[in-house]
Amino acid sequence: MDETWEKAVEAALAVHADSSSAEPLRSLTLDGAVKCLHGRLPPPALFEKFPALEHLSIANVRLASLEGFPRLPALQRFILSDNRIAGGLEFLVEAGLDALRDLDLSNNRIQSLDDLAPLARLRLVSLNLYECPVTKIKDYRPRVF
Repeated sequence: MDETWEKAVEAALAVHADSSSAEPLRSLTLDGAVKCLHGRLPPPALFEKFPALEHLSIANVRLASLEGFPRLPALQRFILSDNRIAGGLEFLVEAGLDALRDLDLSNNRIQSLDDLAPLARLRLVSLNLYECPVTKIKDYRPRVF
């Protein structure tokens, strides 16, 4: 599975090959590039090679767990839409994502407000929960944090 992730990253980097190689990578999109058989991320080292990354999109890859999420200190926008995430958001907090402001969890399996509680420790400006079961809870918005 790690090989599949590595190939997906290489393919995404090829798209950025036109830009100056002296510039650090700031955006990486892997939407649909991998279909996780076990629902897990690759080892953190794969993404930690890009410490200046500000935008990461890993949508529609059948991701179910964020365990072992890498340290990406510059990450501001993270798109995880159309996956199978039901909880484990504390792994984002443990990764020290202090710069994260925009998190897209739309169309995932988050069902309860308790699942979202760890996110209160981040300084999010925008949290997208469209089509998540938690949005069916009456008056969920003011109770998120």
